Parts: sequence; structure tokens; C-alpha cells
Amino acid sequence: MSERGKWHERLKVTLWTLIIPPAIWAGHFLASYLWAAISCAKAGRFASFPLLFVIGTLLALMTIGLSGWIAWAQTRLPGNPPPHEDSTRIDRLRFLAKSTLLLAGLSFVGVLFTALPVLFLRDCR
Repeated sequence: MSERGKWHERLKVTLWTLIIPPAIWAGHFLASYLWAAISCAKAGRFASFPLLFVIGTLLALMTIGLSGWIAWAQTRLPGNPPPHEDSTRIDRLRFLAKSTLLLAGLSFVGVLFTALPVLFLRDCR
């Protein structure tokens, strides 16, 4: 592959990249509850089709999916087979990438479960 095709390998993986998927989930969770509180306080009911909420949910899912895809691609880098217990740069990268991949999966499901009440709840009681 050309160097241009390996852009995910050039990314620097740190603990900050590990935090991105759960932070997006937390932001979506906060926005969901704020949206529900404001719409119930102002209108007394949920919006029939909250377009802004759907766009925000799709954006959160796409961002988490991108983060998970990058982490998945970085777990596939060539090197020694598992377990990755050596203190080499590639082992640290693969460990952080695997952790990010797992957190991205959990965060993706979390965003879906946070968005589910919009489909089922129509009343603010």
C-alpha cells in the first residue's frame, strides 16, 4: 500500500484517543436529557419527529464508528502475536487500539439505548 493509504497508521494513539468514544456517548446522553427536559417544559410533549435529535444521534454514531474503525485498523498492524506484554511501541499501540475498539463498541450500543426512548415515549408524564 502507498503511504497515502496508511493514514490510520500515522495517527498517534494516546489515552486521549481512548476517551473519545465514551465522551461522545456522555455528550449524547446529556444532550438527550436536556432535549427531553426542554421540550417537555416548553411544549408539554415530545416532538413528533425530532429531526435535530436524529441528526445528532446519527452524527454521534458515525463518529464513534469512525473511531472504532481506526482502532480496528490499528489492531491489525503487523507485529508479534498476542499477548502484547512487551514494552514496545507497537505493543502499546495495539493495546490502546484494542481498548479503544472495545470502548467504541460499548459507546455505540450506549448511544443506541439512549436514543431508544425517543421511539417509544410520546408523553412527558
